[in-house]
Amino acid sequence: MLQLADSLELERPQDKLIRRLCSTLESYMDQAQINDICRAYQYGAEAHAGQFRKSGEAYICHPIAVAISLAEMRMDAKGIMAALLHDVIEDTHVSKEDLGRLFSMEVAELVDGVTKLSKIDSKSRAEAQAENVRKMFLAMTKDLRVIMVKLADRLHNMQTLGSMPPEKKRRIARETLDIYAPIANRLGMNHIRHQLESLGFKALYPGRHAVLKNAVKKARGNRREIVEIIQNSIKNRLREAGLECEVEGREKNLYSIYQKMLNKKISFADVFDVYAFRILCDQPDTCYRALGIVHNLYNPVPGRFKDYIALSKANGYQSLHTILIGPYGVPIEIQIRTHEMHRMSESGIAAHWLYKSDSDKADSEKTEHAQARANEWLRELLEIHKSAGNSMEFIDNLKIDLYPQEVFVFTPQGGIIKLPRGATIVDFAYAVHTDIGNSCVSARVDKQLVPLQTQLENGLTVEVITTSWARPNPLWLNYVVTAKARSSIRAYLKNFKQQEAINLGRRLLEKELQGMNLQLDTIPSERVNKLLEVLSVNSMDALLEDIGLGNKMPFLVAKRLSQDDISSAVRLDDNEQGVNSPLIIKGTEGMVVTLAKCCRPIPGDSIVGFFNPGRGIVVHHHECRNSSDSRKKQTGWLDVEWSKDTSGEFPAEIRIEILNQRGTLATIAATISEMDSNIENVTVVDQDDRVSVDLITLTVKDRVHLANIMRRLKKLTIVLKITRVKA
Repeated sequence: MLQLADSLELERPQDKLIRRLCSTLESYMDQAQINDICRAYQYGAEAHAGQFRKSGEAYICHPIAVAISLAEMRMDAKGIMAALLHDVIEDTHVSKEDLGRLFSMEVAELVDGVTKLSKIDSKSRAEAQAENVRKMFLAMTKDLRVIMVKLADRLHNMQTLGSMPPEKKRRIARETLDIYAPIANRLGMNHIRHQLESLGFKALYPGRHAVLKNAVKKARGNRREIVEIIQNSIKNRLREAGLECEVEGREKNLYSIYQKMLNKKISFADVFDVYAFRILCDQPDTCYRALGIVHNLYNPVPGRFKDYIALSKANGYQSLHTILIGPYGVPIEIQIRTHEMHRMSESGIAAHWLYKSDSDKADSEKTEHAQARANEWLRELLEIHKSAGNSMEFIDNLKIDLYPQEVFVFTPQGGIIKLPRGATIVDFAYAVHTDIGNSCVSARVDKQLVPLQTQLENGLTVEVITTSWARPNPLWLNYVVTAKARSSIRAYLKNFKQQEAINLGRRLLEKELQGMNLQLDTIPSERVNKLLEVLSVNSMDALLEDIGLGNKMPFLVAKRLSQDDISSAVRLDDNEQGVNSPLIIKGTEGMVVTLAKCCRPIPGDSIVGFFNPGRGIVVHHHECRNSSDSRKKQTGWLDVEWSKDTSGEFPAEIRIEILNQRGTLATIAATISEMDSNIENVTVVDQDDRVSVDLITLTVKDRVHLANIMRRLKKLTIVLKITRVKA
């Protein structure tokens, strides 16, 4: 292969690239593996023959460049072969089976994991992109080399973005900054992450990038003297203490500067006035000794020290971070870590997959920690994927998971749980176990009872209180921040609503069949199957769910089941209606029987139910004005009746006219509380110097309880008039 170009008069770009790849591979691979890689190159070159990139170069140059990036990270032979072949399934006639037969199924699976889906029945480009990312993540959970090939692929695409149209350039840059750079960060691959961020920033905001670049260039000259003074001071003090450490100035990249300016709303001068240094030591103990020395040299800023060695980040990153006040009052950022920690911070999870000779394998245990972290994250991604309803929801949850600023809290047994900043008790409960999250009702933080929406801070000890009857509340979605909690809540509510709808649908259908002297269990299965075929429904449960959600009328389904010819249209006699016996409800059935907010019916009221497609049955007060039009529809409503053993608290609304005096509202609230009721909301409708008209929403047990409260309020001298609101 190395002599390939010698026979040509002009050396092609791909020949130079393959020469460079082989040279890199020879530094750590044996010849047999290099020969296999060359064979993959020849196959890929033939498959891509006649294809060119926007820049005009032969397409095969792109796969070689991707392979070179991975070879420089010492990727193994199968990973390099997958890099050279990563576009053949997508862009040529080659199939996955062909690759498996010629190179191995391992290589074929890697290539297939990186390959985009060719035909997606999507409504938008965003959905297509989301589906492709979802597919890539599923492949990544089986083999992390998939994401390494994809990141190297994306990196070269970003490096050669110049020939793309402006709109496509911005779209690719946005996707890189939103998905791929955070993934590299989550996997600890900071070397690739910084390149992706820099290239993405330049492509998405070329004007801002140019301004910042010029500002950094101008400011850098004025900093050199101060950097040298600080660097020499640190080196000398470490040397005096007998510590052999490397001290280097650390340049902030442009995207990091831009993000700090944006998020903290500060000027460029405020960001660039911070001087950054990195101290590399031989052992973790030396890191802590070096920390003490720099704290003695310059005064530390209180509250700005972080120990990521004892408590490493989710991606396995380890380092000591501190901020000091240096000479001339300038802030100094210092990172202190070992050489091994620094290598891990650059390669991250990639270190686990990189090619190891026999002499290197003894050191492989050093990468196991990062590998375990990545596998833990991938398990969480699988849970998120299983519970996500579609690809867009999966991407939303993924983005939440990719931007963690962590806090560390403790279980009562002393275990450490890492959560994103802003996480609540519910997030903590789901982080411990999904079942704990599903059944939590409150918690003790440092032995003090707190509500579920309490945000957690570093160092707190959290004990979750659960009960067997509890279930997730849709309101939790307003304040949870972790992807696992959000996806678990959505999955539970979706399944719960589905089961509730099936149960309600069965009750409604059986009620209608009873009026026709039929029972669902005794209807021949052939007739049921024929009905499912006619209605284009997959199963009986799906039909019952449709009935429970209000998408199909139970009376019409029952009528069709009662006919001998299922396929014929439903025959209705004049004024024919369903069975007259009402459906018994308790008002607490769940998500498919809801009480209308316009009239707020309570136990004891005469009520009527309406089918609302997708929502099930909405129960109204029979005097509700909003129900008058719907009641005229023969199949749109049904008789419902409160169960005699109904219990619980239900919201009711009263309109009250009171004297506008100091303390009147407090008197009203105290009276309602004495009557064993709570106020949910108070709205001032009208007010003048003498009278205030208020709408009060309060909780009651039933109609009698509400009547007693209203009688008690009427006796107050400050109350002029009181009525119940029924829409």
